[in-house]
Amino acid sequence: MRLRTRIFVDFWNYQLNWNERTNRAPCDWKALPNVLMVESKRLLATAAGTTRLFSTRPSSTPASSPATLTRNLKTWLTTFIDRQPSFRVKIRDRRVRSGGVWCNSCRTQIAECPHCRAAFERSPEKGIDAAIATDLLSLAWEGVLDMAVLVSGDSDFVPAVERIQEKGLKVMNATWRNHGHELDHVCWASFDLDSVVGSLLRE
Repeated sequence: MRLRTRIFVDFWNYQLNWNERTNRAPCDWKALPNVLMVESKRLLATAAGTTRLFSTRPSSTPASSPATLTRNLKTWLTTFIDRQPSFRVKIRDRRVRSGGVWCNSCRTQIAECPHCRAAFERSPEKGIDAAIATDLLSLAWEGVLDMAVLVSGDSDFVPAVERIQEKGLKVMNATWRNHGHELDHVCWASFDLDSVVGSLLRE
């Protein structure tokens, strides 16, 4: 039996952890889907009843975008990544809001930096989380998806993953070591991205 598989990448969740581990080395985005599929096949081969994967097109690769996103990055996402075979990019701009930081120790909210007096701002990423969860659920209920590879460590995806797996589908989690334990726990299987960094370094 062959499983129709799609890959979902929470861009900033992936990129920030990549930067931390590689000292901002360039990632080979063209190689990423294949590397993720190889790891997924390896995990499936260890499960009872080996099955084969094949990717469906377009693979959904959402990417979030902060309000301060440089024009170069947005251009790269839309004119390079989005044009690669099997990729589809979705960009959601963060809406920056003013807001303080709450101290649990003294029970006080601080509205500005104590050093430079600049007001604190927040830029929530719920828009992209909702977009990925919506795609996951929609494709599952349309019957065009057997397995999803979710590249994220965000626990906000837990309810969507649980609902999809109640339908008998599989969600495999690809996340960074020591991140995303809640999501990892509810997914059918998982592997850590640290083990494949060497395969994704662009020369």
